[in-house]
Amino acid sequence: MSYDVVIPSAGRPSLRRLLAALAAGDGPGPASVVVVDDRGPGAEGALAEGHLPATLVRGPARGPAAARNAGLRAGRAAWVVFLDDDVEPEAGWRAALAGDLAAAGAGVAGVQGRIVVPLPRGRRPTDWERTTAGLERARWATADMAYRRSCLEAVGGFDERFPRAYREDADLGLRITAAGGRIVQGSRVVRHPVRPAPRSVSLAKQAGNADDVLMRALHGPGWRERAGVPSGRRPRHLAVAGAGTAAVAALAAGAPRVAALAAAGWAVGTAELAWARIAPGPRTPDEALTMAWTSALMPFAATGWWLAGHATLRRRLAAPGPVPVTSSPAPSSSRPAAVLFDRDGTLVVDVPYNDDPARVQPVPGARAALERLRAAGVPTAVVSNQSGIARGLVTPAQVGAVNDRIDQLLGPLGPWAVCPHAPGDGCRCRKPAPGLVLDAAARLGVDPAGCVVIGDIGADVEAARAAGARGILVPTDRTRREEVEAAGEVAADLAAAVELALRPAPVAAAVTRAAEVSV
Repeated sequence: MSYDVVIPSAGRPSLRRLLAALAAGDGPGPASVVVVDDRGPGAEGALAEGHLPATLVRGPARGPAAARNAGLRAGRAAWVVFLDDDVEPEAGWRAALAGDLAAAGAGVAGVQGRIVVPLPRGRRPTDWERTTAGLERARWATADMAYRRSCLEAVGGFDERFPRAYREDADLGLRITAAGGRIVQGSRVVRHPVRPAPRSVSLAKQAGNADDVLMRALHGPGWRERAGVPSGRRPRHLAVAGAGTAAVAALAAGAPRVAALAAAGWAVGTAELAWARIAPGPRTPDEALTMAWTSALMPFAATGWWLAGHATLRRRLAAPGPVPVTSSPAPSSSRPAAVLFDRDGTLVVDVPYNDDPARVQPVPGARAALERLRAAGVPTAVVSNQSGIARGLVTPAQVGAVNDRIDQLLGPLGPWAVCPHAPGDGCRCRKPAPGLVLDAAARLGVDPAGCVVIGDIGADVEAARAAGARGILVPTDRTRREEVEAAGEVAADLAAAVELALRPAPVAAAVTRAAEVSV
C-alpha cells in the first residue's frame, strides 16, 4: 500500500529526530516524504543530514492547513500520512502503519494514529503539560493521521480559512464523515513530547475562540459533539469578562456599589478558574503565580477573540474555501429520485415484532431529517421486512397499525412496501432481495437507479445494490462490523444519511473506487 508522508515544519530541531525515526523503521517505506517549510532554513538542515529521501516544499506561510495542502499537491501515492514535526514515531511505526492501511476496508477514508504524550514522573503535570496531553484524546488529530488521497481531493483538502493549528483537523474530519467516509483508530503510535512554551501560552491559545465561531457557521451548533470536542469554559469566560467590564464601567459612572458587586463576581470567577488550573498541578509557587495572573486575563482574552471571530466571520466565509476535485463530471442534479427507508432501527427504535403502536419511538432527529427531504421535494417510501407475520407473532393489521402510528409521528412517509415472509420462504421481496425496493420505486413512479435506500443493516444496502439503487448504512448496536466494512457509504446518524443522500457522495465513491482497485 503506497503512501506519502507530509510534514509541515516550523523549522523545529525535533524535525531531525522525526526524519531519523522514519528512516530507521521497519516495514514498507514511504513513496515520498514531503517537508513543507513555512519558516526558513531549519528544515533544510534536517533534510541535508540525509536520513531518507525527502522533498522540501516552500510553504505559503498561511498556517498548517495551507502547508498540508501544499504537501498534498506534491505527492502522488494512494495514501497521505500527515505528521507534525514535533512527534517521534515509536519503534515499529512503519510496520504498524502498513497494517493499518491494509486493514482499512471499504468505507474507510482515514486511519488515525495513537498519540502518547510523555509526562514527568514524580510530580503532577503543569497546566501546559496537561493541555498538551489532551492530544491523546483528540479525534482526527493530524499529528499522525492517514487519509486516502482520493478522499482528500474529493472534499478539497484542508480549509485554509483556518490560519492556526486549531480546528483545521476537526473541520476536515467533519467534512469527510459527513460525505460518507469513516475515520478509524489505527495501531501505530507516536510520542508527542511537551515542547517548551512561554508562561503566557494559555493566553495565546485563546485565539482559537475565533476559529470556533467559524466552525459553528460551517458545521452548525452540534459540531462539537460530532467532532468529539469538549464544550469548554466559554460561557463562564463571557460571564467573568462581563462582570469585570461592568465593574470598571460602573466605577467610571460613579456607581461604587454596582462596581463593588460586579468586581466581586469577577473576583469569584477568576478565583474559581485559577484554582481549577492550580489544583491538579504541581502547586509550586511559580506555577501558582502563573496560573493566577493568566487566569485574571484569560476570560478577557477568550471573549475578545470570540468577538473578533464574529466581527470577521462574514469576511472569512467570503474567502475561498476548499474546492472539491472529482474524477468525473458532477451530475446536473444531485437530488435523488426518492429516498426509501428501512423501518426498524432506522426510522424508529427497533422493538422486535412490535404489535403495539404505543411502543413506537422515532430515532433522534428522524422528524427533522424527513422534513429536510420534504423541503427539497424528494419523495419517500418505507421498505420493511416483517417476518413476524409469517411466524405468527404479529398480524398484518397490527403491522399496519404500527405503520400508521409512525406516519402520525413523522408525517406521511409515502407508500409502505412490506415483506410478510420468513427468511426461508424463498420470496423475492425480502431484503436483501431487490423486490421491496423495486416495488416502492414503481409505486412512486421513479427509476430504481435514482433511488437511495437508507437502512441499519447489510441487507438494506444489499437490497439497494440488487435493485441498482444507492445504499447508505446508518449503523446501530446490532449492525455487524463486516456489514459496515462492506457498505459503500456509511453515515453516523439519520440526519447525516439524508444530507449524504441529497448530494453526490464524492468521498464514499472515492473510498469505494480505491478499495476496488486495491483488491
